[in-house]
Amino acid sequence: MSDITSNTPHDDLTSRLTLPRYPRSSAYDARWTVENQMGPHALWLLEWLAPALGLDTLRPGARVLDLGCGRAMTSIFLAREYDVQVTAADLWVAPDENARRIAEAGVADRVMPVLAEAHDLPFGRESFDAIVSVDAYQYFGTDDLYLPTLTRLLKPGGRIGVVVPATREELGGTEPPEHLKPFWEPAFWCFHTPAWWRRHWTRSGAVEVEAADWQPDGWRDWLLWCDVVAEESTDEFHVRMSRLSAKMLRADEGRTLGFARVVGRRR
Repeated sequence: MSDITSNTPHDDLTSRLTLPRYPRSSAYDARWTVENQMGPHALWLLEWLAPALGLDTLRPGARVLDLGCGRAMTSIFLAREYDVQVTAADLWVAPDENARRIAEAGVADRVMPVLAEAHDLPFGRESFDAIVSVDAYQYFGTDDLYLPTLTRLLKPGGRIGVVVPATREELGGTEPPEHLKPFWEPAFWCFHTPAWWRRHWTRSGAVEVEAADWQPDGWRDWLLWCDVVAEESTDEFHVRMSRLSAKMLRADEGRTLGFARVVGRRR
């Protein structure tokens, strides 16, 4: 088993990624987080989400679906920090690959990796106490019919919590803001405001929305992470994408882009 919480306090990489507002995440090996990232710093975003879910939801032994878990960093974090039983579901990362990472982290008894597509989840009704999704839900959850289908997997009173890239104001028309045009991709139209997500979830009738808010200075954390990954990653694709994202965030300066946290309780 590798020790993924063996940070060297005075290491430069560790120092750059040690932020007081993320004390749990700061305990994890900085090199490990860089090597296993697939976008914004997933542990930072999950650590921001967790208090809104509540300790009554993330109680020891609770069954949690981590939807769109990527390389399972968030699943490992949930198991280690809250002693919950996690189903780590992803479409793009093979379960065998995640199983190795999970075993190395010492939580093979609490995290089960599965291959699953968000619209075809192989689980029974009321299988989970909670569902979490970090930097993934925007790709499938904007569908008006999706949340009622997903929350059937929750026990009554269970919570769903997501963190998604977001916009401060809803973007109208067919063109992005002028300063973002050089970086814009059609997929970015799935970014919405916290108010949009609150309305979207409330109208579904599936949950009582308990939180829908904007992360203060989330874009600054995102930019810091992009700079670190661009400098430290050995994956050329991630280096290239991080550099591009950093340019976009510097051009935006927090005017448009950031993160939203949304939490709902099944009725």
